[in-house]
Amino acid sequence: MAVLNEPLGRHREMAGLRPVKYSPDVLSTIEPTTALSTVPAAGSRRGLVSTGTLKFFYGPMDCGKSTLALQLDYNHSRQGRRGLLLTRLDRSHQGQISSRMGITRAAIEVHDDIDLAQLVRRSWAAGKRVDYLIVDEAQFFTPAQIDQLAQLADDVQVDVYAFGIATDFRGRLFPGSARLFELADEVLPVQVEVLCWCGGPGRFNARVVDGQVARDGAQVLVADTAGPDTAGSDIAESDIAESDIAGSDIAGSDIAGSDIAGSETTGDNSAVRYQVLCRRHHRSGDLGPDSGEATLPL
Repeated sequence: MAVLNEPLGRHREMAGLRPVKYSPDVLSTIEPTTALSTVPAAGSRRGLVSTGTLKFFYGPMDCGKSTLALQLDYNHSRQGRRGLLLTRLDRSHQGQISSRMGITRAAIEVHDDIDLAQLVRRSWAAGKRVDYLIVDEAQFFTPAQIDQLAQLADDVQVDVYAFGIATDFRGRLFPGSARLFELADEVLPVQVEVLCWCGGPGRFNARVVDGQVARDGAQVLVADTAGPDTAGSDIAESDIAESDIAGSDIAGSDIAGSDIAGSETTGDNSAVRYQVLCRRHHRSGDLGPDSGEATLPL
């Protein structure tokens, strides 16, 4: 008979306990990795380079993604960390991150031609430390820019926190969101539950054009969630802070006025808004009793 783990056996004897003994047949079935030890196997984690993290927080409209992004920025900055705020096609049509609760922060408006890795390196060259990035409206970023975010996390230990919608008005993944699902270290649904008009979980961002759920059209058309009589952004002019990067070579979007730039009307002046629906009502196009076209469920 043999004693498994001799030091442990001696400790049991000192405590007045009998050492545990195993027959050779039992010992031959025990894997070395199951032996009790507080020391990792040689080389198991040695030589690993620390990296930043890439997290993707996703959810439908109205679930509080931008509010969470600003809260995360506040928490990090008050601990002495320095970050950059990035956005694209914010509902306010400004270079900022805006929450429907009225909170705003100036941000860099990103367009297709901006290399995010170079953006961070330029900040460093200007003497500005960058410990983390807050990326709002991440669904509108290109897959190449998502790759650049992963590069920053891996190569220069910048933490990246991305926030966005997973799917478009047809229920299909945005390219930027799809790439984040592929690359992110953590993919986290925002926990604030959004409800369909029926009371069920709302997951689909229906595009409503002239009171009807749209089934085709440009993937990107920025408008806000609002009632049928108040379509458009609920961010008042007084809530919009001026960007402190206005006038810089990276401020402002060069896509404003293009066919994907946001507005509350389409090219033919049709009224556009978004409404979060459950899958059943997104499929049926039922916008609920407030639309004047449905009845209350019995």
